[in-house]
Amino acid sequence: MNNFINVWLSVFISLCYCYYIGKFVPRGIPRLFGVLPIVCLFLLLPLNFSSIHLGGTFAFFIAWLANFKLLLFAFGKGPLSSNPSISLGHFIAFACLPIKIQQNPPLDSLDKSQNTQNKSNPSPKSYSVALNKENPPEKTHPNRPIKENPVLKRPRKGHKWPLNITIKSILLAMLIQLYDYSDKFHPWAILCLYCFHIYLWLEITLALVAALARAMLRLELEPQFNAPYLSTSLQDFWGKRWNIMVTSILRQAVYEPFLNIATHVVGHKWAPLPAILGTFVVSALMHELMFYYVSHMKPTWEITWFFLFHGVCLVVEIYLKKVVLYQKIRLPRLISGPLALGFLLVTGFWMFFPPLLRFKVDVRVLEEYTIFKDIFHALKFKKYFQQWRTM
Repeated sequence: MNNFINVWLSVFISLCYCYYIGKFVPRGIPRLFGVLPIVCLFLLLPLNFSSIHLGGTFAFFIAWLANFKLLLFAFGKGPLSSNPSISLGHFIAFACLPIKIQQNPPLDSLDKSQNTQNKSNPSPKSYSVALNKENPPEKTHPNRPIKENPVLKRPRKGHKWPLNITIKSILLAMLIQLYDYSDKFHPWAILCLYCFHIYLWLEITLALVAALARAMLRLELEPQFNAPYLSTSLQDFWGKRWNIMVTSILRQAVYEPFLNIATHVVGHKWAPLPAILGTFVVSALMHELMFYYVSHMKPTWEITWFFLFHGVCLVVEIYLKKVVLYQKIRLPRLISGPLALGFLLVTGFWMFFPPLLRFKVDVRVLEEYTIFKDIFHALKFKKYFQQWRTM
């Protein structure tokens, strides 16, 4: 516990330092040199944890997301940079938590602004042209659809959040109980359970963190996942549905710089393809680093090859859509959905899960669940015992 407190205290002090140098050091190379020692420190801090849950979560929040946000901050970009400057509390929360402010306005103000626009522009055609001039299409990751009128998008309803998380928590608990009968399942069925386990654990953890941040900051935040099980292609899965916070950070920190360079080399039309591949290279290396933090074993690079392979397949998919299949052939969702998910599962079984199983990460995860359950029951028993003594 002391180690856990000391590590987070180091993070707090480091982020305070970054916040204040942002006020005195100009953005660019000078500020980059100022935050680089903190980036190096954040890469070392996860080595203090031996727990997969604590170490893996901390590594993802700090060594990956916080570091990328600080690198963007050094150049005046990303969620930590704004005009006017955000408060210290918001800076620390946005730096060390996987959260993003929802960009859509409240529904009431959206309706009012739309009514005002309709009054001043009665012609639908002139209204559309004017709106496009005032709000030109923003440059986005190729995995995301271009939002021509982002102001008109209604925010997601938040009242379903507790029910969704409750249902998924129950499913995760039931799934963990199934591991007691793992010797009766086919090995491929066990791997399918691991896939659902990773998804449910990630979504529940990130949603709970977002809920805590939402309550503390009183801000509406973007969701972390968008029903990845409904994906219809690799582009749909990686760009719009899976771990949206990581996609957003990689787009700003990796994809856009690669895109600018590739545009001068291969032209505007084909620049997204090498930019996507470069983004997957960085993502592959960061996933390999996350695996090292939880396993403390020498990398075998299988996880890296998994993401590189998906990067190449995504480039091929986008190329085919642009050249061969554009506006000509579109598979029905009932066919494209199972094909996309089947491809993700098969390649995951082939390259992603073998190193996890080889280093018995699954066994350690179940052991930690058992420890957490024993601690919970011990605290519960202690509470009942204290109530009995006071009777």
